[in-house]
Amino acid sequence: MVGQECTMEEDTRNNCTPKLWRKTLTAPAPFADETSCQCQAPHEKLTIAQARLGTPVDRPVRVYADGIFDLFHSGHARALMQAKTLFPNSYLLVGVCSDDLTHKFKGFTVMNEAERYEALRHCRYVDEVIRDAPWTLTPEFLEKHKIDFVAHDDIPYSSAGSDDVYKHIKEAGMFVPTQRTEGISTSDIITRIVRDYDVYARRNLQRGYTAKELNVSFINEKKYRFQNQVDKMKEKVKNVEERSKEFVNRVEEKSHDLIQKWEEKSREFIGNFLELFGPDGAWKQMFQERSSRMLQALSPKQSPVSSPTRSRSPSRSPSPTFSWLPIKTSPPSSPKAASASISSMSEGDEDEK
Repeated sequence: MVGQECTMEEDTRNNCTPKLWRKTLTAPAPFADETSCQCQAPHEKLTIAQARLGTPVDRPVRVYADGIFDLFHSGHARALMQAKTLFPNSYLLVGVCSDDLTHKFKGFTVMNEAERYEALRHCRYVDEVIRDAPWTLTPEFLEKHKIDFVAHDDIPYSSAGSDDVYKHIKEAGMFVPTQRTEGISTSDIITRIVRDYDVYARRNLQRGYTAKELNVSFINEKKYRFQNQVDKMKEKVKNVEERSKEFVNRVEEKSHDLIQKWEEKSREFIGNFLELFGPDGAWKQMFQERSSRMLQALSPKQSPVSSPTRSRSPSRSPSPTFSWLPIKTSPPSSPKAASASISSMSEGDEDEK
């Protein structure tokens, strides 16, 4: 049973030779012809209902699944997982057909029989591998390996002149169906390879395989190598474009930052300019102060104007006395007033004479 260590147990009640149980996953599944599990006692036939209940308790239910298993993939593994988990206590035997049978009834395989055997041995759900399995199951084969049930998908499998090679198994009540995994099969994988043949041929040439190993003609080899060179140049151009885009993006980011800084500095400069030279700026006040100072410096200071007054007395005195009185003068309000004041002053002088 999967997940158990290999131990030898003697079943004296059924007079069986020592049975080999798998108890760890540290080793691949054994081949049927290398094990010593050959029961001589009669093998009790089970119904599906009994097997689902976990009976009998003294042995696991032996389930058989067969196939080609070329290019072993997840669809194969899921089918084997279903076969392994059909019953609570089961032992999964997997039959793999040989190259001769496969090439005769189905077609050429990618992997040879030895590779296909080894692929199955390393699947975690497989307890035992039967090499060179028959294409059609016979009663002798079922009895030899003490097979209780056969697991396979329910689609009729027509081959070897039969509409369904599992028809007699179904009639005997020994067939348990499993479900196919859609979207994955050996044929699908081969179809992908054939469809993209040029891509894979170029890939392997690039990895060091020779044209002879790939069965590629001289002209095709040169064509594939030229295409590889073109692809390399395209990759280089693509890398350059990506780097250029990164450089342009960095330049745009830096230019955006510079523009923001320039706008901030411009606003700061304009604010300082308006604060200094605006209508209420400091420069206007300073200019007005300096202008007033210059006007005061350029305009002459007004000196006191006085005129001597003669005091007439009936008698002459040897030393006449003059009294100086300050006379307030105001600037003429108009040219006519100025001329009138001048004429009055001249008349006064004539009267004194």
